Amino acid sequence: MDDGDEYAKLIRRMNSPRVVIDNDASEHATVIKVDTVNRHGTLLEVVQVLTDLNLVITKAYISRDGVWFMDVFYVTGNDGNKAEDERVLNYIQKALEIDASVVNSIRSSIGEYTSIELSGTDRPGLLSDVSAVLTDLGCNVVNAEIWTHNARAAAVMHITEQSTGSAIEDPKRLSLIKELLSNVLRANGNFRSAIICISSPEETHTGRRLHQMMFAARDFEKLESVNENSTGPYVNVSDCADRDYTVVTVRCIDRPKLLFDTVFALTDMQYEVFHGTVITGRKEAYQEYYIRHVDGLPISSEAERQRVTECLEAAIERRSSEGLELEMCTDDRFGLLSDITRILRENGLSIRRAEISTKDGKAKDSFFVTDVSGDPVDPKIVLLIQQQIGKTVLHVRGKSNVLPESPKETPRSFLFGTLFRCRSFQNFGLIKSYS
Repeated sequence: MDDGDEYAKLIRRMNSPRVVIDNDASEHATVIKVDTVNRHGTLLEVVQVLTDLNLVITKAYISRDGVWFMDVFYVTGNDGNKAEDERVLNYIQKALEIDASVVNSIRSSIGEYTSIELSGTDRPGLLSDVSAVLTDLGCNVVNAEIWTHNARAAAVMHITEQSTGSAIEDPKRLSLIKELLSNVLRANGNFRSAIICISSPEETHTGRRLHQMMFAARDFEKLESVNENSTGPYVNVSDCADRDYTVVTVRCIDRPKLLFDTVFALTDMQYEVFHGTVITGRKEAYQEYYIRHVDGLPISSEAERQRVTECLEAAIERRSSEGLELEMCTDDRFGLLSDITRILRENGLSIRRAEISTKDGKAKDSFFVTDVSGDPVDPKIVLLIQQQIGKTVLHVRGKSNVLPESPKETPRSFLFGTLFRCRSFQNFGLIKSYS
């Protein structure tokens, strides 16, 4: 083992993290102060602990003094109130004082399931087709998260055997699942971009993997045919020559997990944040970071500056809540996801992002939808879908009172809605049921 690694571990043991949680210092937020020995990724690990608990970071002050890392976070719950649940506060204290990376690894790998990672070119009806294939193969979707951006798609899905409720271990079955899902991803004729990975539960974090998969698909490269979004994020990368830093400034619409997404992008590109300020208010977020590459040098070329700008813009846009949010809460059953996505597809809706979860026999799914042209959903369509699924099952979050303009053909993301009312599974090799 490398002597440098052993020395770093010794330093961390001698200087264990200090975490102070204060509910009296601020009138509107819980204040969390973290002092610890700094290493690459420390900031990301701390932010991940907080965002995985669905806490909203309203302000943050980041500072690194030599090898020491000092952060202050102002957090609230999703309801805007202070975090006062003792179980949550105790978890934060223990997670940050022990080792955030270890706690998150344990937390993310619990459960007996098979993990499937899918990435490829976006196209109409993809999620509906994927979930139908899995249902036909006797696979139950336990949890899933799906992102689309710049005509690319990525998904992390956790599945089990429908008959046993356990992970799928038969190599032949796993090979068949991979083969048929590959056929689905390549149905539009793009054979190069489809990537499928099937594995047992590992120490992975879904948000991190989706960012990495999208980055690998080069979704930060804007397509010439895609119109610039005037409401997109503002990212500026400039020099701070007198301090030998690069200054990154971000201004965009605020949303949950925004800080995680920007910090992850910088960390994954091998940049260290030495100082930073994060402020949110009135639905807008402002972030400023003073960074250097892990080799200790600031950004020195225009090409690198442009790459950081594009990658940060992509990281922000991937999880943006484009479209109307439809939330479904109902009793879980086998094939539910396939049925719901089919109904959305048949009503001409395109799912831009989705979060699927099941627990204790209940399913709670969120779909962010537009029509297939990327325009707002017609309220009449939403009402029709609610009549099909049930108004007590499908809830609309946000407003659905804007009628779309006349349909236009655009090259925007089409991942989960479809223009096709019916698709033959013979195209995917599903001639018979394999369940």
